[in-house]
Amino acid sequence: MNDLKQLPIWFFVLLAIILFAQSLYLFIDARRRGHARWFWGLWGMIQTPMPILFYLLWSRVITPAIQQRRNK
Repeated sequence: MNDLKQLPIWFFVLLAIILFAQSLYLFIDARRRGHARWFWGLWGMIQTPMPILFYLLWSRVITPAIQQRRNK
């Protein structure tokens, strides 16, 4: 717990900005692509960088592959 007290305030401000920007991007892009926007936005708000990595994998690789299989 003492480790958190030793971190400068700018670290927490930077972390909040990164989390908010990631969450906003995930929410907007998921809405545009028709995915669960609230899920991705909320998940992006609580941690980084895993949500954005999973979202990019899901929206750019997995979903198009599933759609291609359904169209065949």
